[in-house]
Amino acid sequence: MPMPAPGSAEARLDAVAAGGKGALSRMLARIEAEASAPDTAVLLDVALARQRAAVIGLTGPPGVGKSTLTDALMRHWRAHGHSVGVIAVDPSSRISGGALLGDRTRMRRDPGDDGVFVRSMAARDRLGGIAELTFPALVLMGALFDRVIVETVGVGQSETEIARVADCVLFCAQPGAGDTLQAMKAGVLEIPDLIAVTKADTGDSARRTLSDLRSALGAVPKGDGRQAVTVLAVSAFSGDGVAALVEALEGRVPDDPAARIARRRRQAMEWVRLSVAAETGRSGLSRLDRERGSVTSAAPFTEGIAFLSSLKSRIAEI
Repeated sequence: MPMPAPGSAEARLDAVAAGGKGALSRMLARIEAEASAPDTAVLLDVALARQRAAVIGLTGPPGVGKSTLTDALMRHWRAHGHSVGVIAVDPSSRISGGALLGDRTRMRRDPGDDGVFVRSMAARDRLGGIAELTFPALVLMGALFDRVIVETVGVGQSETEIARVADCVLFCAQPGAGDTLQAMKAGVLEIPDLIAVTKADTGDSARRTLSDLRSALGAVPKGDGRQAVTVLAVSAFSGDGVAALVEALEGRVPDDPAARIARRRRQAMEWVRLSVAAETGRSGLSRLDRERGSVTSAAPFTEGIAFLSSLKSRIAEI
């Protein structure tokens, strides 16, 4: 394989891969600060072609134990030789707008282990449980790690957006939440591939929640070709059920690398469309469809950013 040209996007991505956590942190900060820069788009398109990670979306209400379970999954995969990246979407500070990092204290990790990396990201005013730049960060990390976990902010029923970016969605439910489950709208229960009843060491309470969930899922329509939702009990504290949960998760993600890349490219094209709509409204999206037909899978980030830049320039001239 020929060496990438110095200064090229391929060389920059190789440098991030070789540079450890510091290099990755700097590149993620650059993506956040210069999301619309052409060289950022080219780098992301190169990373898109190198996707190797299975992406797990982890969602559920506040206090259910998402961060503790993320830590248990992370430690299990590291023990089995897999590198793990985590994008933890946090509530935003009203003062700085940055991420509130309290939940990250539940993740125990070795600072010297370059095989595990955790990035906190502020949700800011974005609804849906993930931040605006979650997907670009996911694409970069997906080229560098074997597994990527996206932990949502934990706001409840609005967190359906995670299904757009993950290969598999894991919903966490807390024992004793039967009344909450009855009150929930079907929206959240339609998105997961698996449901984990956390804190399973609570015994009878966990078993009642398992029963409640199975009843609730019986009323949720399944999409064409969708597998039945698997419900498992897990205790991140004791480790009981973690191995079974990992096995179930990995059974829901594509094994074929080409299929994984193709899926991520489809997600990238959808992300571009949503970004155009968010920036310029329906009129911008109509122009995208009219002028380009559609964003291609070869370079969706480059095409999307070029279109947005052109459209904003035309709007500014009016």
